[in-house]
Amino acid sequence: MSLRRERHTKIVATLGPASSDAEKILQLVQAGADTFRLNFSHGTHEDHAARLRVIREVESVVGRPIGVLLDLQGPKLRLGTFGDGPVKLNAGQEFRLQLAPVVGNWQVAQLPHPEIFEALSPGNALLIDDGRVRLRVTSCGPDFAETVVETGGKVSDRKGVNVPDCALQLSALTEKDHRDLKFGLQLGVDWVALSFVQTARDIEELREIVGSGVGIMAKIEKPAAITDIEAIVAATDAIMVARGDLGVEMPPEEVPAIQKRLTRLCREAGKPIVVATQMLDSMVSSPAPTRAEASDVATAVYDGVDAVMLSAESASGDYPVEAVQMMSRIIRNTERDRLQRDTMGAIAATRRADAPDAIGAAIRTAADILPLSACVTYTLSGSSALRVAHERPNVPIVGMTPKIETARRLAVVWGVHAVHGDDAKSVEDMVQHATDVVRAEGFEPESRPFAIVAGMPFGTPGSTNFLRFVLPTQSQPK
Repeated sequence: MSLRRERHTKIVATLGPASSDAEKILQLVQAGADTFRLNFSHGTHEDHAARLRVIREVESVVGRPIGVLLDLQGPKLRLGTFGDGPVKLNAGQEFRLQLAPVVGNWQVAQLPHPEIFEALSPGNALLIDDGRVRLRVTSCGPDFAETVVETGGKVSDRKGVNVPDCALQLSALTEKDHRDLKFGLQLGVDWVALSFVQTARDIEELREIVGSGVGIMAKIEKPAAITDIEAIVAATDAIMVARGDLGVEMPPEEVPAIQKRLTRLCREAGKPIVVATQMLDSMVSSPAPTRAEASDVATAVYDGVDAVMLSAESASGDYPVEAVQMMSRIIRNTERDRLQRDTMGAIAATRRADAPDAIGAAIRTAADILPLSACVTYTLSGSSALRVAHERPNVPIVGMTPKIETARRLAVVWGVHAVHGDDAKSVEDMVQHATDVVRAEGFEPESRPFAIVAGMPFGTPGSTNFLRFVLPTQSQPK
C-alpha cells in the first residue's frame, strides 16, 4: 500500500495519549499525517520509544517514508511554591520576586533563576502563567525584583514565567534536553526542534551535537529571536513558527505579521517552514473547527508554507483522526484555488548562481509549459529535492533517494513525494528506474512527460547538474 497525497502542503501531527497505539497511528497516516511530532515536554522515554517503534511498523505497512520530529522542551522558567495554595494578585499592588528561597504568599515569591535577575531592568515586563498575570518591574538587583501588578489574577506553585523584553544569558539546551536529545538520536529521529531559540548561536550549539545526519528545526517563540532572525534562518535547516509562546511574549496583533515575515524569509532561502499552534484548536473537543480556524490553515497554505501542525488536536483531543482529515481537506481545497498559486508566487525564490538553482528554475518554467506528470529528483542528502521545492513548481516532486533517513526528512518538505530506493548506476538505469517509480506511484508516465533531475557522477552529494525530460514514447513498459 503506497499513499500518494493529492496536495503539496504537508501535515505534522503530534502524538500523545489520544494517539499512541498502532491502529490510531495508522489511521492518522491514512488521514493525511506526513510527519509525527514527539513532544518531550510530556511523557517518558519509554512512551516515546514505543510510539516511534509503532511509527516504523506503520511505515512498513503503508510503504511511505514517515518523518519523526523530536521537540525538545527547552528552558522552563518557573516560580517557586506557595505555602497556602494559590494566591490572588490584584492590579496596582506591589509584588516582590527574589532569588532566595521563600514560601510564597500574596506579597512575595521565589524566582529561582539568577539569569532573569541579571537581565532585568526597571520597566521590563514579567508574565506569569502564559501571560494571565502581568507584572512591571519598578526596581531590581542581582537577586530581587520589585514589581507592580498590571494585570491581576491567581498564581500558584511552579507557574511559568516569561520575560519578553530582554534576552536571557542561558543555553537553549537544558540538562533535560541533553538527556532527551541523546535518547532521541539513539532512537533514530529525523528532525530535532529546538525550543526558545534566541540567537543563531543556539543552533550552532545543537549542530555540534547532532552533526549533519539530523535536521534542525528552530522554534521561533521569543522576541529576541526576531532580532537575529536572518542569521537563525541561515544557520538552521527549518523554522517552526511556534505561535503559542510567541503570542504570550508579544502582543497578539503582532504575531500574524511575524508569521508572514518568517514565511517570506524561509521561502526566499529555500528552508522548510512549519506553522504551528492552535490551528484547529476547537477540534480538541469538537468534531468540526471554527470558520476562523479553517481560514487560518488556508492562509498558511496560500502563503506557500511547507507544513502545518496539529498539537493538542491530535495528541490529547477527542477527535485526532478527524482533525487530520479536516486539515487535509482544507489544504486540498485551498490548493485547488487558482488564487493560491498566484498568492504563493508573490514570494520569489532567491536563486544562487549555481547549477541546482538553475535547474530548479527550469523545472518551474517547464511545469508551466509542459503537462508534466512529475519531477523525479535523485538525491542523497535531500538537497536536490529541496532546491526544486524551493521554486514551488506546479508539479509533484518525487524525491528518490537510497537513504531512508533522507526520505524521512523530506516528508515535511512542500510538494515532495519521498521514495526510498536504489541509486542509479547509469543514465539508462536512471531513466528506467524513474519510469518504474513514476508508474508505480500513479503519475502516468505513459500519457504525460516527466522530468528527471540528478547529479553526475552518480552517488556524489550536492552535484546536481543533470536535467532530462522523458516523453511518453520513451516511458512505455519494456
